[in-house]
Amino acid sequence: MALRSVGHPQKRAAGMAFYMGSCGLFVLLMIFLRPYCTQPLAQVVAALAGGFGKLTGMFQSYFKYGVIFVNTRAGAISLLIDFECSGILEIMAFVALLAFFRAYTVYERVVVGILGTFYIILANALRIIAICVIIYVFGMPSYYVAHTFVGRILFYALSVLLYFFVFTKTQIIRQKVGGFTYGTDK
Repeated sequence: MALRSVGHPQKRAAGMAFYMGSCGLFVLLMIFLRPYCTQPLAQVVAALAGGFGKLTGMFQSYFKYGVIFVNTRAGAISLLIDFECSGILEIMAFVALLAFFRAYTVYERVVVGILGTFYIILANALRIIAICVIIYVFGMPSYYVAHTFVGRILFYALSVLLYFFVFTKTQIIRQKVGGFTYGTDK
């Protein structure tokens, strides 16, 4: 978009508003909301993952503290859901981008923002579940691979799916070219 809008002052201004607004809102959210939202978000993710653990008997969640306890044959491991594992960065980045994405109305942005936030929380809980299941099945030595590779690939694949439907597909469907539009919008 930035390359195509070089010769168009209105498009360049809209692009700069999107970039500057999204980055500015992200920084403001990090400064003002992150300190209050990180621990409750970690507790929610631990509770969601802990529900699966309790059902299967594979691990226990102490969601009040944001901790998951996985008992393996070789011993036990405690997983602390902290700032990076809470999903707060991903939620704030999503909300900041969505707030300045002009393909949606304000009402649609609010609804998509709420639904997207829940989706990110669930995707993060699935990531934690996958990590815990791998550790339970393969033991403590599998922690590094489970956390660093499998968990991240799963979470980012789910995030890319969200971003595709929220941003890319919507942009294509609502794009007007000449006298016709893409998708079902007429």
